[in-house]
Amino acid sequence: MQQLSAIRHDWTKDEVQALFDLPFNDLLFQAQLVHRENFNPNEVQVSTLLSIKTGACPEDCKYCPQSGHYNTGLEKERLMQVEKVLEKARKAKETGSTRFCMGAAWKHPAEKDMPYVLEMVKEVKKLGLETCMTLGMLDQDKAERLADAGLDYYNHNLDTSPEYYDKIITTRTFQDRLDTLHNVRESGMKVCSGGILGMGETATDRIGLLRQLANMPTQPESVPINMLVKVKGTPMENVDDLDHLEFVRTIAVARIMMPASHVRLSAGRESMSDEMQAMTFMAGANSIFYGECLLTTPNPETHRDLQLFKRLGINPEQRISENDDTQEQVIMQSLQKQQDDSFFYEA
Repeated sequence: MQQLSAIRHDWTKDEVQALFDLPFNDLLFQAQLVHRENFNPNEVQVSTLLSIKTGACPEDCKYCPQSGHYNTGLEKERLMQVEKVLEKARKAKETGSTRFCMGAAWKHPAEKDMPYVLEMVKEVKKLGLETCMTLGMLDQDKAERLADAGLDYYNHNLDTSPEYYDKIITTRTFQDRLDTLHNVRESGMKVCSGGILGMGETATDRIGLLRQLANMPTQPESVPINMLVKVKGTPMENVDDLDHLEFVRTIAVARIMMPASHVRLSAGRESMSDEMQAMTFMAGANSIFYGECLLTTPNPETHRDLQLFKRLGINPEQRISENDDTQEQVIMQSLQKQQDDSFFYEA
């Protein structure tokens, strides 16, 4: 059988448009074939995301409640203490997460904050979790220091196409985003980069976003696909909703174009039905965030995700490392505990 999932870095606009134009069932069928060539189709990688510093960001991203440019009622917070971060990381591991992601509302990390950030990475790594951070722009020096501390992934989303970018953000350029991703890659860390759908962009912009991601010299290991969460007080609070089937199409096209990447069903899941989420898994999504909140926006509660997994016959992807041979046992024990409602706490 011909392999469908050769990794390419030369996707043209017409080729991507042709994928989007396929009949829906044909597109999902092709995406599912590619997915099965590269992953267990009944496993989903599970991460937990924690805001370690909230609000007062100097960027003017029009979708973001953390921007200091808009009045969304969000209370700003200082950088979280290391021990409090570790408490959250331990709970994340207990509920089956294998990756712990830490996000700070910064344009870029200040030098005074770097020792604390580096300590967080080192201590979370000791728990046997993969580590990921999103701290804004990085120069080469800070990227290398994070890598030396043991950071596995760095998240820096492209958000949208190069052509639509300045309609969403004016305080930094699309090239700034690419420069940070270059520094991350040069440091030896893995790249987590995706975008947000439903910001008023055109279908052509969605094509442009996926082409930028897929045509990178090395494709991102993790590709978050977010559905805009409309927050009152931001310029995008009244933007028209994106058709849900178009969202699923985009997941499927991302799977075909980036066959070896984890495609993450990210922000916006709170508004998605179980049936829609099941369809995205069919289209090739194989990563989610656990937890009640993604930085500052709602997310389905952990027990609801586990219940959906059980109904679909999906298991959390297991991470087995040389330093943590008990990880599989920990995850399976955690899943067994889903039968006991007292295991879950209300945030």
